[in-house]
Amino acid sequence: MQLAELKNVPSEKTLTPAIYAALVDSLFQNSVAMFAGALCAAIAAVMTAYKTGNNLLWPCALLIIAIGTVRAFEMHKYAQRQVPLDALEAEKWESRYQIGAGLYASALGIWCLVVLLGSDDPVAHMLCTAVTVAYTAAGSGRNYGRPGIAQLQIILACGPMSLALLLHGDIYYVGFAFLNLLFFVGLRRITLSLQQVYVKALVASERVTSIAEQFDTALNNMPNGLCMFGADGRLAVMNNCFTDMLRVSSDLVHRGATVREVAAACVIAKTLSAPSANAIVAEIEGFRAANITTFDPGTTPERALEWTFQPMTGGGTVALVEDITERRSAEAKINHMARFDELTGLPNRLNFRNEIQRMLSASTGPALSALLFVDLDQFKQVNDTLGHPCGDRLLCTVADRLREMLRPEDFVARFGGDEFVVFQHKIKSIEDAATLARRVVNRLSERYEIDHHLVEIGASIGIATTSSSGANVDVLLKNADMALYRAKGDGRGTFCFFREEMAQTVETRRTLELELRNALANEEFELYYQPLVNLKSGRISTCEALLRWNHPERGFVPPSDIIPVAEDMGLIVDLGRWILRKACMECMQWPSAVSVAVNFSPQQFHRRDVLSDIRYALEVSGLPAHRLEIEITESSLLRNTQWTLDVLAQLRAAGVRISLDDFGTGYSSLSYLNNFPLQKVKIDRSFLEGIDKDRPLTLLRGVARLSADLGMAVVVEGVETNDQLELIGIEGTITEAQGYLFSPPVPAHQIRQLLNASHGRRLKEVRSAGETTRSLA
Repeated sequence: MQLAELKNVPSEKTLTPAIYAALVDSLFQNSVAMFAGALCAAIAAVMTAYKTGNNLLWPCALLIIAIGTVRAFEMHKYAQRQVPLDALEAEKWESRYQIGAGLYASALGIWCLVVLLGSDDPVAHMLCTAVTVAYTAAGSGRNYGRPGIAQLQIILACGPMSLALLLHGDIYYVGFAFLNLLFFVGLRRITLSLQQVYVKALVASERVTSIAEQFDTALNNMPNGLCMFGADGRLAVMNNCFTDMLRVSSDLVHRGATVREVAAACVIAKTLSAPSANAIVAEIEGFRAANITTFDPGTTPERALEWTFQPMTGGGTVALVEDITERRSAEAKINHMARFDELTGLPNRLNFRNEIQRMLSASTGPALSALLFVDLDQFKQVNDTLGHPCGDRLLCTVADRLREMLRPEDFVARFGGDEFVVFQHKIKSIEDAATLARRVVNRLSERYEIDHHLVEIGASIGIATTSSSGANVDVLLKNADMALYRAKGDGRGTFCFFREEMAQTVETRRTLELELRNALANEEFELYYQPLVNLKSGRISTCEALLRWNHPERGFVPPSDIIPVAEDMGLIVDLGRWILRKACMECMQWPSAVSVAVNFSPQQFHRRDVLSDIRYALEVSGLPAHRLEIEITESSLLRNTQWTLDVLAQLRAAGVRISLDDFGTGYSSLSYLNNFPLQKVKIDRSFLEGIDKDRPLTLLRGVARLSADLGMAVVVEGVETNDQLELIGIEGTITEAQGYLFSPPVPAHQIRQLLNASHGRRLKEVRSAGETTRSLA
């Protein structure tokens, strides 16, 4: 090999892992030849032992047979591998091969040494030297991939043989030894040359493969489709963009399809019309440079493809294809975006209003039409838990289901958020609208599979008809919206027709909102308190502040009516501040060992000034921070997680205690307990249902034990019987209990009496005082 060529061969240190693995793999490729050589050596060793009668040769023969057998087993084991050979595995197998080759060569060398020095039998001498020289030559040819192993075998096998020839003393033996030396030098040179040739071939192959991969990557990442036909008119190259754009199989290249076959495949795939396919065939078979644009109105959407044909020197044609549909439809798209919802493709609010008003104006006679206002139930929960991308895909699926259920003359639009509007034109009776509404509720309530998540939502529908609302689209929308509000108030997952008295309901709601504002301004609300009892000490440790409103005309208004309206109005923040200050001031009148717990709504908690509100309430009341406990729900932890984590950390650093309320009513992710700096977990009263059975009790104890192990206090809500109390208190992991067994929520003066009467007593006395309080309440 020329010196210039040798410079291009990488050194041992610069071999790539793939080339190194290939070189090691070459060691194990000639298993038949190695087995034949081992068999010949074993037979020759036995023959010399038998011929000379030298007892030392029998161990040598057994050693050669044993090592040869092990090496044959190693070759078989290598052949049974199931995974490709990587660099790490190659290094292990090379070491095993080198050890086996070295031991076998040493055995041959020892055998030659014993034969030449331990006997004068010329036949035995001829056998041992011929077999050793033959094995060395064969090994050099077989181990060319790793010449170091071949050289090691030469030294270990022929070194002892040459030494024995020199020690024999005969002039011919000495000459034979020097001839062996020259032969071995030649073998070494041949082995190195073979290895360099092989490595050079591997490097060239790797380069060709790399260039081919780069070309293939470039070809398949082109923005345009490409196909090339050879001089024989058959397909030679086709990139991925072409197969994707025209929806044809890449197998056409392997089959060497003609241009007519490719065009026919596009027609079958419905990506080209027959006239367009014929035009393309004519240009390619005409063997001329050309540009044509094909329009296929049969595709959806209508697609325009620009084709460029370039003949090649020596025959053949290259065809480039570009989808220019977007370029042509830019203006149409802008117009579409102004009239249609970008996410679902449904008409938007403006388009719907204009179209429905046009349809109503064009109607003649007493035609009956219905407008269905559809609102998705629990959609916000999907958005908060699975993310907005998942919520968007859910909206698209909802839109598809709505389209499936409508007649051609009906009209559906997305009104915004999770609201959809359906217009039924010219129905026979209101029962037709009821039938459709029933189908929509049932269909939209079926399960969805979104991004490998099973999602369940519902739908509530408000219906207004032209007979009850006139023929004005704005009146229809307003009345359908009022009917929707009633449907959601009836428990969701249903539909409701607009009735005139609903307008009165809306007015009542407006009145309630006004009264709520006045009640807050005049401090007409009152706080009740319900105690939490420490199960270990038997004393009241905390009292939870609960809102009450005794309306002068309506009477007692439950919190379930107050809180939702206050949240819708945005009044919950001001109301929450009032509750916080009032509860802190009340707590200052209790024993110093008793804390107050205040519930924070998600809307209140996620305000940027929530920390300022808490600091102000503590400063005004003089209450130490460690006596204030903030109760938040899981929904407060779901959004803006990092901000929430920072706020909770600052509250905890200030000494305020943080409690997770109603654990078990939502998704109840155990990650909340680990990721957020919570100090107390309040297990919802629903866990006590069926607590006398093993499964509910095991679940309750498991959650309690996990929370306790994380260093948090555990409270069980809704304890009403002594049996429940005994069951939850057995293991000792539950810290506190709350419920009517001890006391219902009571006004401030009664909670003071209860605290003064019962603080310092054991649990039995607290329950007795609670029974007295319940009788008073």
